[in-house]
Amino acid sequence: MKAVAYLRCLPITDAESLVDIDLPAPVASGRDLLVRVRAVSVNPVDTKMRRHAAPPDGQPRVLGFDAAGVVEAVGPDVTLFKPGDEVWYAGSRIRQGANAEWQLVDERIVGRKPKTLNFAQAAALPLTTITAWEALFDRLQLKIGRAPGQGTLLITAGAGGVGSIAIQLAKQLTSAFVVATASRPESTAQAQALGADLVIDHSQSISEQLAKAGIRWAERIFSVSHTDTHYAELAKSIAPFGRLCIIDETGPIDVRLLKPRSASLHWEGMFARSGFGLEMEAQGGLLNAVSGMVEAGQIRTTHSKTMGIINAANLRAAHAAVESNRTIGKVVLEGF
Repeated sequence: MKAVAYLRCLPITDAESLVDIDLPAPVASGRDLLVRVRAVSVNPVDTKMRRHAAPPDGQPRVLGFDAAGVVEAVGPDVTLFKPGDEVWYAGSRIRQGANAEWQLVDERIVGRKPKTLNFAQAAALPLTTITAWEALFDRLQLKIGRAPGQGTLLITAGAGGVGSIAIQLAKQLTSAFVVATASRPESTAQAQALGADLVIDHSQSISEQLAKAGIRWAERIFSVSHTDTHYAELAKSIAPFGRLCIIDETGPIDVRLLKPRSASLHWEGMFARSGFGLEMEAQGGLLNAVSGMVEAGQIRTTHSKTMGIINAANLRAAHAAVESNRTIGKVVLEGF
C-alpha cells in the first residue's frame, strides 16, 4: 500500500523529511478495524513527532492522527462497526498513523462520520474534538447543561484547530461566558464567528483586558498554545480555586504563581487513553455525540483548506503551514 513516512528527524525544508514509500497492507485482528483512509488532517503533534521522535534505525514511521475513511474489514472481536461504515477517529501515537491507504485502529476510539460532512470536512475534527471535549469536561470540569453559575471560560488561541472546536462545544453545551484570545483581525473574526462572547488580544495584557471588560477573573482557563509566553498573565487572570488546563509542550513555567489563589493545574493529553488502554470507549462515545451535533447544525467543521492528495510533497507543505503557527482552522489532504 502507498504510505508517507519519515526515517530520520529532519526540518520540513529537507526533501527527505517525509517520503513516499510502499508498505504491506495490514490485517485486522482483535478489536481492530481496517480502515481505507479517505482524508487526513495535519496537527502540531505530527510536526513535533517528525522533528523529535526518531524511529528505530531503518524503520519507517507513518504519522497522521486525524482521519476519515471507510471500514474495509474488521477483527473477530469487533462489535461496533461493519465493513462499509464511514468513520472518523484520531488513532494512537503508539501505532502507525493515517498517512497510508489503510490503517488499523481500535474500534473503541472510533466514531461514526457525520453524514452531513464529506471526508475532508470530517477529517479536520477528531483530534481537536477529543482534545477540547476532554479538556473542558474532564479536566476543567465544566458541566454540560444550562445551569447558571459556570462563570467565565478563557480559551487562548481561539481561532486554531483546538480553540475553534472548544469555543463551539462550550457555547453549545454549557452556560459559561466564553472569552477567546486572538492576535490578528482574521483570527479575531474567526473566534467571533464561532460564538465567543468576547475576543481579546493575547499579544497584550490578558488580565488588563479582562478587567477593562468588567471581568474580575476566569474560573476556568484552557491554554492551547504558547503557555510559557502567557503563563504569568494567566496566573493573574485565574479565579481563586480556579482550574487551568494546558495542552501544549510548554517551556518552563512557575507553578508557584497559582498558589496564592489555590488554583490547580491540569494536563490534557488525548492519547493517554489509547496509549494506556484505559477508558477507550469514552473517545468513541464523544465522537458519536459530536457527530450528532454536527448533523444537527450545532457544530461546524474547522476544515479551512485542502492541500491536495495524500503524498509526501503535499504533507511537507501541510507540515510547514502548521509549523508557521498562522493557520486558521485545519489543513486537510484527501485521497491517494
